[in-house]
Amino acid sequence: MAARAKPAARSGRATSKAHKVAPGQLLTLLDFVRYAVSRFSEAKLVFAHGTTDPVAEAAFLVCESLHLDPGQFEMFATARVTVAEGNAILDLIGRRIATRKPTAYLVNKIYMRGLPFYVDERVIVPRSFIGELLDSHFSGEREGDDDAGSLIDDPLGIESVLDLCTGSGCLAVLAARAFPQAQIDAVDISKDALDVAARNVAEYGLQDRITLHRGDLFSPLGDRRYDLIITNPPYVDAEGMAELPRECRAEPKLAFDGGIDGLDFVRRILKEAGRHLTPRGGLLCEIGRGRERLEAAFPQLPLLWLDTEDSSGEVFWIARADLQGGL
Repeated sequence: MAARAKPAARSGRATSKAHKVAPGQLLTLLDFVRYAVSRFSEAKLVFAHGTTDPVAEAAFLVCESLHLDPGQFEMFATARVTVAEGNAILDLIGRRIATRKPTAYLVNKIYMRGLPFYVDERVIVPRSFIGELLDSHFSGEREGDDDAGSLIDDPLGIESVLDLCTGSGCLAVLAARAFPQAQIDAVDISKDALDVAARNVAEYGLQDRITLHRGDLFSPLGDRRYDLIITNPPYVDAEGMAELPRECRAEPKLAFDGGIDGLDFVRRILKEAGRHLTPRGGLLCEIGRGRERLEAAFPQLPLLWLDTEDSSGEVFWIARADLQGGL
C-alpha cells in the first residue's frame, strides 16, 4: 500500500538545497505549482492518471499536500506556504520524479466527478469516461432528438446495475448516485482490488446498495439480470503493453492487458451480456482506442459511440435487443 506523503523530517535549508531551491524563493501555492511544472517537464513525466498535463498534476499534488480540495486552489493560489508545508510539497515533488509513480498513489487519493476516492497500487488509478457519461447521457435531462439523448429517460426507474471490472469501486459509487433506486453489483477478479473497493463503498455509506463479488466477469452472478451494465475492462493490446510508460507500469498489469488485439475481455462481455440484461437494459463499455478493431470484429452490431469532453469514440452503448439480434 502506498504511504501518504509526510512532511520532511530534515530542516528547511537541507530540503531546499536538495531541491536546488533557496529558502524564501517559493512562497505561494502558485510558486510551488510553477516549480513543480518545471521539474515535471524537465523529467519528462507522463500524465494519464486522473490528470492530463503537468499543470493539473502539479496543482493536484500541491492541494493534496496541503489537505485542500482541488476546488479550493483558486481561493488560496496566492496564499503563502509555511516552511514545513513547503518542505512537504518539495518532498512530494521529488518522490513523484524519483519513483515515476502517479501522484494518486503517493497521496492515496483521486477525484472522479468531483468526488474523492481512495487508491493504492492494488488498483489502477481510475480515469474512466463512464462517470461523465452517467451524468450527460443517463440523467434523463439531456435534450435533443439524437439517439444518445434518450438512452435512459427515467433514472429512478433503474433498479439494478452491474459494474464489471470494478477495480477501486468508483464507478459503482457513481452509479449508485446516478440511479438512487438501484441496487449495484460490482465484480472484479482481484481480491486486492475488491479490498480497495470495499473501503470506498464504506466511505460513502453504500454497503446496503453495493454488493462486491469476486470472480471472472459474469461468473459469480448466476442468472441475475440488470437494467444497466457498465464496464471499463482491460483493453490495452500487446503493442501497447510493451510500450507502457513507467508510470503505468506501477499499476496492476491485470487491469490493462486485453490480449493481442486488446479485445479479449470485450468479446466475452459482448457475447455474455445479453443473458444478463433485462428487456429494456443496455451495455455501456469503455474500450480506449480500439474502435476500429471492434467494429471490424462485430460489423453487425449497431454500436452507439458516446463522446465526452475529453474523448471521442472510446465508449459505446448497445441495447439488449440489438445485442442479442446481432450475435
